Amino acid sequence: MQATALTTIGLPLALAIIMLGLGLHLRIDDFKRILVQPKAILIGLLAQAVLLPILCYFLCKSLGLPAELAVGMMLLAASPGGITANLYSHLFKGDVALNISLTAINSVLSIISIPIIVNFALESFMGSQAYIPLQFQKTLEVIVMVLTPVVIGMIIHAKFPRFSAKMDKPVKIASSLILTLLIVLVVISQWTVLMSNFQVVGTAALLFNVLSMLVGYFAGKLTRLTEGQNRAIAFEIGLHNSTLAIYLALVVLKDGAMSIAPAIYGLIMFFTAAAFGWWVSRRAAPAPVPVLAP
Repeated sequence: MQATALTTIGLPLALAIIMLGLGLHLRIDDFKRILVQPKAILIGLLAQAVLLPILCYFLCKSLGLPAELAVGMMLLAASPGGITANLYSHLFKGDVALNISLTAINSVLSIISIPIIVNFALESFMGSQAYIPLQFQKTLEVIVMVLTPVVIGMIIHAKFPRFSAKMDKPVKIASSLILTLLIVLVVISQWTVLMSNFQVVGTAALLFNVLSMLVGYFAGKLTRLTEGQNRAIAFEIGLHNSTLAIYLALVVLKDGAMSIAPAIYGLIMFFTAAAFGWWVSRRAAPAPVPVLAP
């Protein structure tokens, strides 16, 4: 894909605003929570960094996705959760503090995980002839784009808490509008590729989204975490930062087709997350007490 205003200015700016909004919610204590809740943190990190890339890889293989679309799916698997996961966890009574800590730690670990997963995906799906490794300069670029606005947001939160609280809602609204605009622009620019692969890539994105939430939820169940922690992990690993995945596709790898899956994912996750939240709420709800007739 040739450089456009979207890839050179719009997308980096959009990602910076979203990651800044994330930083406004973070404190140093969020990174220390691994000492307080080691079991829940480790389960969430294991699911995010190990189980999801494996799940995504075999899902792409089983559905026979074209190479570029498969790499786009793996970009999603490499991307950590974000503000949306925290929002849904709050709405459906998850452990929001756990969400915030997982997002913070995953954002830092993505410095290592993104190059590993992306290079593996490129080599596996694109083949040796088309395989171009994610170079150190590009890796450094991703690190700067992800962590710099997060750190700035954390500094603002620590030094100017009232301003941080005041900016919370506007940044959330801006993030949602930016994500919607990005999805629309990607769909328009890749309309031909989207229409020729909509059924298979739409199915892959939907399945990966739903399976990710189920993996997170039942990983917590099997390890006997609390219900709030189960929900937090489900939303954290089920609602990926699709903006980061789109950025990786368009700016770092410069392949528009790779951005299709993250764009579709970013659209459907709002609806599937709401349905999932309703399902776990109903599932965990106590049975009604029968009323005896007089």
